[in-house]
Amino acid sequence: MTATVPERREAPAAAAEPVRGAKPGLVLTALVLAMLAFTVVQTSVVPILPTLATAYQLTTATVSWVMTANLLAAAVLTPLLGRMGDLYGRKWVLVLSVAGLVVGSALAFSVHSWTVLLVARVLQGLGGGILPLAIAVIRDELPREKVTGAVSLVSASLGVGSGLAMVATGWLMQHWSYQKVFLMGLILGVVALVAVLAAIKHDPVEDRNGTMDPLGTTLLGVWLSALLLALSEGETWGWGSAAVIGLFAGAVVGLLLWIFVELRTEHPLVDVRVLAKPAVAVPNVSGFCVGFVMYASFTMLADFTQTPSLLGYGFGASILHSGILLLPSAVGSFLGAPIGARMIRATGPRLPMALGGLLAGAALLFLGFQHGSQADVYAASGVMGLGIGLAYAAMPAYINGAVPPEQAGIANSVNAVLRTVGGAVGTAVAGVILSSKTISAALLAHTELAGTSVPTADAYRIAFLVCGVLGLAAAVIPFLVRTKKAAA
Repeated sequence: MTATVPERREAPAAAAEPVRGAKPGLVLTALVLAMLAFTVVQTSVVPILPTLATAYQLTTATVSWVMTANLLAAAVLTPLLGRMGDLYGRKWVLVLSVAGLVVGSALAFSVHSWTVLLVARVLQGLGGGILPLAIAVIRDELPREKVTGAVSLVSASLGVGSGLAMVATGWLMQHWSYQKVFLMGLILGVVALVAVLAAIKHDPVEDRNGTMDPLGTTLLGVWLSALLLALSEGETWGWGSAAVIGLFAGAVVGLLLWIFVELRTEHPLVDVRVLAKPAVAVPNVSGFCVGFVMYASFTMLADFTQTPSLLGYGFGASILHSGILLLPSAVGSFLGAPIGARMIRATGPRLPMALGGLLAGAALLFLGFQHGSQADVYAASGVMGLGIGLAYAAMPAYINGAVPPEQAGIANSVNAVLRTVGGAVGTAVAGVILSSKTISAALLAHTELAGTSVPTADAYRIAFLVCGVLGLAAAVIPFLVRTKKAAA
C-alpha cells in the first residue's frame, strides 16, 4: 500500500460536545468496568480447559469450543450491536451487551451441561459490542481533551482484563471448583451493568433512517463459523479430509458472497468500502495480528507453565501460580494506556501502534529461544503486555483520525471484529501447532500424565516463534501507508 493519508494527532477532534450534566469520571469508570467484565469472562476459561475436559469427558479439540464459540459469537455480534447502537441509541444496546454477560454467566454457573455451557458462552459473546459502543459513548459524553486518554484506557483494558483473569481464575481454582469462575463473571457483569445504567445518561440516535442487515449478518456468521471449525478440527479430522477442505472452500465462497451482498446493500452491516481504505486496513490488519498474539500466547503459556518439570520443560505450576506468571502482562497493558495516549498526542497513533507490535513480537520471539526459567516468563509477559496495551490504545485513534466522524462507529466495530477473529484464529492455530508434536504415550505411562497428550518442547518453541513473527508483522504494517500530519 502506497497511498498517502492524513494522520491526525488528536483522534477526537471531530467529537461532539459533551452532554450537559455528564460526569466524565463516572462514565469512564462504568465503561472500563464493562470492558474488564467482558475480557475477564472471555479469558477466564483458558486455565480451566483441562478441568472442563475432565468434567464433561471431552477431547481437547472439543473442549476448546468453550473459547472458540465465545470468540465467534463476539465476532459476529460486534458489528451488529454497533449498528443497533446507531439506530436505537447506544446506552440501551450497551446495556444489552452487558446483560448478555450476566445471563450467560448465570447459566454457566447454575447448570452443569455441556450444551448449556456452549449456549452460555455464545450469550457472553454479546459483550463483544462493548468496545465500539464504549468508544462512541466516550466521543459523545467526554470533553474533547479527555477523549484520547479515555479511548486508550478502554481499548487497553482488553489486555489488562485478560491478565487479571488468569490470576483470579487460579485463585478460585485453588480454593473452590471451576463453577466459581463463572460466578466471578456473573458478579463482575452485575457490577458493570449497574454502573452503566447509573452513569450513562446521554443516548443519541445518529441514524434515524437506517435499517438492519439480516442477510449480511447471517453470511458473516456462516463464513466465520466455517473457517473456525476447519481450523479447530483440522488436526482431528485430517487436513486433507473432504470435510476440512469443504469447510475452507465454504469459508472462501461465503466471504466473497458476503462482500458482494454488502456492496449492494443500502444499509450494510459492514461498509466494506471503508475497509478498503489503506488507512483503515492498517489498524485492522494490526488488530488481527495483535489479537492472534494475545489470545494464542495466553493459551500456550497457561499450558506450558503447568507442564510438569519432570519432562524437562515447564514448571509444574498450579493454575494460580500460572496466572501469577502472567500477571506482568496485565500490569504492562495497564501502563500501555497512558503511555500510548501521550505518544498519540505527541506524534500521532502510528508510532505507539508499531512499537506495541514490536514489543509483543520481541517478547514471544524471546520465549521461542529462552524459556527455561520462570524469570523468562515473567519478563516476556510484562513486555508483551506493554506492547499489547500500546497497540490497542493506538488503534481507535488511528481509525478515528483516518475516517469521517459518521464512519468512526462502524470502522471501530470492524476493528474490534478483526481483533476477535485474530484471537479465534490464533487460539486455533496454537492448538494445531501444539497437537502436531506430542510426547509418546509410552513415555507418559508411569506418570501423572498417563492417558493425556502433552506437546513437546519443540512444539511450544515453534508456536512461540509463530506468535513472535505475527507481532513483528503488526510492527511493520503501520509503515506500509505513508502519512502526513493534518493541517491544524
